[in-house]
Amino acid sequence: MLQNTLIYPLIDTIRSIGRSGLFLLTGLWKIITPPYKLFPIVKQLHFIGARSLLVIVISGIFVGMVVALQFYDTLLRFGSVALLGSAVGLSLIRELGPVLTALIIIGRAGSAICAEISIMRNEHQIDALECMAIDPFKYLIAPRLLAAMIAMPLLTTVFVSVGIFGGYFVGVILFEVSPGSYLGGMYDSVLWRDILMGGIKSFAFGFIMIWVATSKGFYLHLARGGHHGSEGVSRVTTDAVVLASISVLFADYILSAIIL
Repeated sequence: MLQNTLIYPLIDTIRSIGRSGLFLLTGLWKIITPPYKLFPIVKQLHFIGARSLLVIVISGIFVGMVVALQFYDTLLRFGSVALLGSAVGLSLIRELGPVLTALIIIGRAGSAICAEISIMRNEHQIDALECMAIDPFKYLIAPRLLAAMIAMPLLTTVFVSVGIFGGYFVGVILFEVSPGSYLGGMYDSVLWRDILMGGIKSFAFGFIMIWVATSKGFYLHLARGGHHGSEGVSRVTTDAVVLASISVLFADYILSAIIL
């Protein structure tokens, strides 16, 4: 009995990993195969990108203000307040911008996408698409994958930009740090390698987020425990948000270790 208790979950986990891998390969293949339809991609860009813009701007401003506040207190103790711009710029571009943007989008768009596809699976709408000879991967998955990989770097750029402005407000206007030292220090310390790191991370995080969200929803009927109905949708959506967030943090460490 104990042996079966240990083996069955392990087999189920291995099967789920393999299924998700095949799901990803199929989705990527459908992106590059014709016919190419622009409207579904634009629709998902609007949902993932444009409708997330307000929360990204507000979050970015306050994160930049908090980062500047904390760094100012630390640098003041060592007499290095002139490095405030460098600290704010590097922390937002290399680390905080991509990670926090990804976590925000997972909570706002990833959960909604997972719930939407889960409901379609639960109500047999995906089966209906297959009966009508409509490829669900081409119709549902490929546009969301491509849109997320485009939207996430753009949203990260907005987050970092407004975060730097928030740091400028705290450092220069509130604490009277020299504007030249704030902007000049940032210009001297931020390299193209740092910007490339942030861009690669944001692209990868968007990829991971949409992969987890869509695969969890698409395979609702195969979830362990046989989740069905509204309870199944809520559980799968929660699992997708948790798994995507953990995956983003894990990928952040791996990418940082490789690029550094």
